[in-house]
Amino acid sequence: MVSRRHKLELPNWGIPVSYAVIAVVVGLGLPRIESHWLPRIDSGLSPVAAAVIYSSIASGMMALTGVVFSLVFVMVQFSAIAYSPRLVPWIVRDRVLWHSLGVFTATFLYSIAAIAWLDRNRSGSVQFFSGWLVIVLLLASVVMLVALIGRISLFQIRRMLTLTGDYGRSVIEKMYPPMETPIAIAALEEFRQYARSQTVLHAGRPRAIQGLDESALLSLSTTSGGIVEVISSCGDFVVEGTELLRVYGGTIKIEDQAFREAFEMGEERTFEQDPKFAIRLLVDIAIKALSPAINDPTTAVQALDQIEDLLRRLGSRRLEVGAIRDSQGKLRLVIPHPAWEDFLMLAFEEIRFCGANSVQVMRRMNALVSDLIYALPKERRKLLLQYQRRLDFTIGRSFDNPEDRLEASIEDRQGLGSPRRHP
Repeated sequence: MVSRRHKLELPNWGIPVSYAVIAVVVGLGLPRIESHWLPRIDSGLSPVAAAVIYSSIASGMMALTGVVFSLVFVMVQFSAIAYSPRLVPWIVRDRVLWHSLGVFTATFLYSIAAIAWLDRNRSGSVQFFSGWLVIVLLLASVVMLVALIGRISLFQIRRMLTLTGDYGRSVIEKMYPPMETPIAIAALEEFRQYARSQTVLHAGRPRAIQGLDESALLSLSTTSGGIVEVISSCGDFVVEGTELLRVYGGTIKIEDQAFREAFEMGEERTFEQDPKFAIRLLVDIAIKALSPAINDPTTAVQALDQIEDLLRRLGSRRLEVGAIRDSQGKLRLVIPHPAWEDFLMLAFEEIRFCGANSVQVMRRMNALVSDLIYALPKERRKLLLQYQRRLDFTIGRSFDNPEDRLEASIEDRQGLGSPRRHP
């Protein structure tokens, strides 16, 4: 059972702001602490040399911050154009990016504060801890710059595809049990025989459903004495008046707001409880690469590599996880989840249509479907055989030349690399 987890974490903008506040507080407080409560230790720097070093660090950090983050934002914009705009929120969410901005800002602000405290009371010396902390922050900035450069390598297409596939593998592992696991399947007659006692609608501005707190929904359903059928599931975009759920056979009316609070809403779809989202992004990348403006079938083949792995994992797991019963075994909650045919349609249809004229894409899709037929349980093969016939039809329609048609029908995991020639 998946429950929504409440995380207490700073928003992205709060990270550099926190660094800035801490830098100012430490810059104003540490010299006072050293002056009144710590033994006097000379840093070995003269006030003049320290002023030059600190001012150089402060001015250099501002220039570095502007240049680095201008390049990062340009690359993020490029990734939105080249791959998918739906990937941008996940790129800019990277904490290394925001911690780097925070460290750079803290180094700049603390350097300014340190200059203000140089040679106070004409001591002719620089305090040890508050003086050398500037150098420590400079070294930390260098480390964060190296880490940020490493993160920028995520914009490479192979890394981007792997990252998206990793998100998909994570949610599949979390949501779906192995094929041999017995699963309770909800029958329509179990709850449709009861009269509908309550309907909960979305109230507020349009939002995307990011997650469901199944534990809360189960508890509310048990309290109501009925069965809750969720109508809008993870990944759906809801507007004012959209049905969220229905209650059948309830004897106690639950406040609508209590049900609404079990739905986690946001601006964008997320991966946590949405197994189709990773495939959606991979398909986006593939069909954009197949557009006439880009014409990059190799990227589409690389996306199909990740799609195949996700389909293999989905095909070997129980997908019927939408029926949840209470401790007495009575059905209490029904949540819609995508079926095997939904995953196949999402994974294949758009790529098959957009890549119909690409020999490379057709060969890779032939190999993909053939390998899934061989690797997955029998109950998954019927639909795969249908898609195999649809691929043959697409190839026959797209290639008039018999030789081209024959080449496009060959199975090749590289697209154009190592074909399998069956006798």
